[in-house]
Amino acid sequence: MSAAGVETRTVTVEREIAHPAERIWRALTEPHLIAEWLMANDFVPEAGHRFGLKAEWGDLNCEVLEIEPERTLAYRWAGLGLDSVVTWTLTPVAGGTRLTMVQTGFLPEQKLAYHGARAGWPRFLDRLETVLAGLG
Repeated sequence: MSAAGVETRTVTVEREIAHPAERIWRALTEPHLIAEWLMANDFVPEAGHRFGLKAEWGDLNCEVLEIEPERTLAYRWAGLGLDSVVTWTLTPVAGGTRLTMVQTGFLPEQKLAYHGARAGWPRFLDRLETVLAGLG
């Protein structure tokens, strides 16, 4: 529940990726790599930094909320009527890293955004894995 007592929905995508957390962290926090798998951006890995994500379908206003290198990254993801939070968690596992992405804050009437996120995040993570495969 949100603070206003309105039930919100969450999208969660979890993957075990055969790369170390250090490499995945680079892809989550280096602007040129973020642009390859997610969107054009002006990301800086510092709490409080406001940044934009730009896609053909619209622009998002974001702010880094929490950052713990190679472990946790959370940012506000707002635009097109949606005000949500995306949290990435990296957990070392045998053979690589479990990457968990949680996006919270979808209101009941935001069905299009919710279903778009459910369909979109797995595709973004597919692209992330392609970027990771190309990193040395």
